Order: sequence, then C-alpha cells, then structure tokens
Amino acid sequence: MTHKLALIGFGTVGQGLAEILRDKGDLLRENLGFDGQIVAISDFIKGSLYHPDGLDVAALLEVVQSTGKLDDYPDQPGLVRGWDSLTTIRRSNANSVVEVAYTDIKTGQPAIDHCRAAFESGKNVVMSNKGPVALAYQELAALARQNGVRWGFEGTVMSGTPALRMPLTSLAGNDIREVRGIFNGTTNYILTKMEEGMSYANALAQAQELGYAEADPTADVEGFDALGKVVILANVIMGAPLTKDDVPCRGISHLTLDDIAQAKAQGKRWKLLARCKKEGDSVTASVAPEMVPLTDPLAGIMGATNAITYDCDLAGPITLVGAGAGRTETGFSILIDLINIHRGNI
Repeated sequence: MTHKLALIGFGTVGQGLAEILRDKGDLLRENLGFDGQIVAISDFIKGSLYHPDGLDVAALLEVVQSTGKLDDYPDQPGLVRGWDSLTTIRRSNANSVVEVAYTDIKTGQPAIDHCRAAFESGKNVVMSNKGPVALAYQELAALARQNGVRWGFEGTVMSGTPALRMPLTSLAGNDIREVRGIFNGTTNYILTKMEEGMSYANALAQAQELGYAEADPTADVEGFDALGKVVILANVIMGAPLTKDDVPCRGISHLTLDDIAQAKAQGKRWKLLARCKKEGDSVTASVAPEMVPLTDPLAGIMGATNAITYDCDLAGPITLVGAGAGRTETGFSILIDLINIHRGNI
C-alpha cells in the first residue's frame, strides 16, 4: 500500500527526505514493503503543490535546487498550486504529514497548529521540530491517541541517531534511572577547540564559519537547544510532564581557557550536559557545563558529535554516539518514523 505524504516545509530536511525517497525508493519497496509517495508540498517561501496521484520527486528536487522555488514544476492535469499549510494538511489525501517547516522554538508555532490540524483530520505526523514536543507533548500526544493516529519525532533529540527509539524498544523492561547527554554539536565543537587552546570567541567564530553555529548563537551557547531536548526526554522516556520552566539551564559562554586548564589538571574535561534523573517518585532535569572525568564515555565525545548515556537497572550504563544534525541524517530520522508507522510500531 502506498504511503502518501504531505510535506509542510521543503528546506534542508524536507529535501533530504525527498533525496532518500528518490535514491532508495526501489530498495525500500523491495526490502521493507514501504512505498513513500509525496503528494503535496507547502512551503511559505518556495510555494505549494498538490497532486492526489503523487508528485515527481526528481522534478521537485531539480526545480527547487535550481530556482529556489516550486513555480517551475511542470503543469499536469489535476495539479493544484497555492494551498497554504493548513489547507494542504486538511484537504490533501496524505496519510501522514511531514512537519519540517520553520518553527519558533519559544512558541512552537506554527508546528503545534499543524499537528492539531493533522490529528483532527485523521492524519499521522512525523517531524524533526523540537518545539511542539518540548512545549505541548501532553496535549498533542493525547490528541493523536484520541484520533487514532501516530506521532513520530525521533529527529527532535539527536537527528537520525535513535535516542528515543532505542530506550523505548531495545531497552524496554529496564528502569532507566538517569539519562544524560551531549545534545548540541555547536557547544561541543567550541569546547573541543578551547581545549586545543583557542579562545571562546575564536572557537565560536570558527563554528559559525563552518555552519555549526548561527549568526545569533544564543540558543546553542546558552543551552536552550539542549534544554528543549532534555524536556522531550523527560516526557517521552521517563513519563514526567516537565516543562522548560522546570529545568535550570546554564550555557558555556562564561567558560574561559583558565577553566579549561583547571579541568585538565584534574583529569577532567568540560562538557555541556543535559540530565534527566529519577529521584524517588520525582524526575528532575538540568542543563549545565560540567567537568567530566576522562574515564566517562561522554568525555571522549569531541567535535560536533552528540552522545547520550542511559543508566539502566538491568543493562547497566549504555552510551549511544552519533550525529545530532545533518541533511541526510535528519531526513533519515523522518524516514525511520514513517517506516515504523508502516510497520505499526509507533
């Protein structure tokens, strides 16, 4: 059965998913029985297309990568242009909405409204946007259940690295007492460079040149990006309805080369760690830079790589290491959620 997709947003992640479907579509059908077909795209800047029988993925990518718009996609009978995102969600024949539009992390909009519209229309949602999961998990999860649809968001914590799926499936049966991790590649890159002797300002500038950090790096260096991710982990993995306001957060912008040297002298290394821990019947979380012993697996995570350690009562501590961002990696995070919806596993 064809799994029809409506993409809300067609930037880096949406195009990454489209490239995977173009390049691996035959293998996905043959090996997994998954036939993903894009029937609609709605992007605030690039434009909007809908055809109930599917869009030509190769043509979509060629047009948008050469012109930055969808306007030159060839006309054909039945093609509809110009729908906004909510119309696309409600009126298209998609089974699942892939929500990868730009979202304000402070409000979770417009992605929260996109999720509500999709669930109320009987459509699944798969997304890499942190905002809706960090800010409205309890409401949206209940709405999805109420409407008998699925909600996938693997890519919200560590992109294509299965930071959510692994504890929910492979570690099922364990009491996970603590989760802690390095969830922001920008800050980890900066700390790595500072350990090599580079000042904070110069390390940040280099991270910006390489595209790891935005022109305004506040969300990364002050810990807000990691904060959203640890809130997701608290809600999804530990079942604790924490909000961002419940989590103390401190970034790395105050650290100096003297701090780096002090940690080195003690056989330690600075890392920006997000923690979520069970304490009796309660769950607490935090984001802060910590001096980590070099014997700790997280101490060896260098550059822009992410990692997470689960403290399990049966399996012991397990550390998962992988990319926390990237066009193909995040596109894969969308794909794996779609495959699991196809399998009935979400």
